[in-house]
Amino acid sequence: MRTIGTLAPGAGYRRVGATGVSAAFGTFGELLQGVLPEEDGDFLVTLPVARWAMARFELDPDSDVLEVWPPHKKKAKRLTAMIMEDVARPAGGVLRIDSMLPEGKGLASSSADLVATARAVGNALGEEMPPRRIESYLARIEPTDGVLYPSVVAFHHRSVRLRAQLGSLPSMAVVSIDEGGAVDTVDFNSIPKPFTMADRREYARLLDRVSGAVARRDLAEVGAVATASARMNQVLRHKRSLEPMIDICREVGGLGVVVGHSGTTLGVLLDTAAPDCHNQLAAAAQACQELAGNVTVYRTLSFD
Repeated sequence: MRTIGTLAPGAGYRRVGATGVSAAFGTFGELLQGVLPEEDGDFLVTLPVARWAMARFELDPDSDVLEVWPPHKKKAKRLTAMIMEDVARPAGGVLRIDSMLPEGKGLASSSADLVATARAVGNALGEEMPPRRIESYLARIEPTDGVLYPSVVAFHHRSVRLRAQLGSLPSMAVVSIDEGGAVDTVDFNSIPKPFTMADRREYARLLDRVSGAVARRDLAEVGAVATASARMNQVLRHKRSLEPMIDICREVGGLGVVVGHSGTTLGVLLDTAAPDCHNQLAAAAQACQELAGNVTVYRTLSFD
């Protein structure tokens, strides 16, 4: 590994090891999240959006101290330490995370931080970081969204394993509101799920529906499943704005309403290829502003 030297202001000469940089996208909540009838049935279906967490790791061969900035990103620091221990590399370093994803809102901010971190540290160390290896690390830290894969995926977030890659969707706009506050992923996933066996069978049907819809690129069906999942999640984490958002979606001719099942966000899905999308977006944004006093527009990622 090539090493260079730097002279920091007010400090002596120090060696700087290799630097790794990487990124991971977030999601706008989930198209579907629930529990299937099978063992290890907790699952979600991702909705990737064009917002990223970026990580930069600078290896320091003259230190065994790991630092992270901002300092509260303790899970990312723990992951870095796990990787360094795994490769038996006696060195420290500095990890810096810069994220476009607000925390505690259901946008996979923590998962994106960790995936970007694993990739950046792997790049600095010259270590391959395929998804399965990253999953094995994250399973020891917290439940994780499926942001490791460049597609819409069905993912077992509690056990941190891929169920299926479903494919890619045409780009959509998400006109969203935030009900406020923040939700801790670990705390949320420790709550017992109140779903009956009938509910679990319904989640299995919804998973079949959304899997087929993604394969067909059927945005109307994707929106219908997202709305159904949002309603079923009300018994677990109630959102006071859900029915008003469904009304807004209906009024502007949107596809459906998607929510952060473990977060505080709700959004109206719009087909950006629709001839009237600009007017739909403006109307939805105005209605969302009147409803919640805040509005943010996201764009979903297409991987074609």
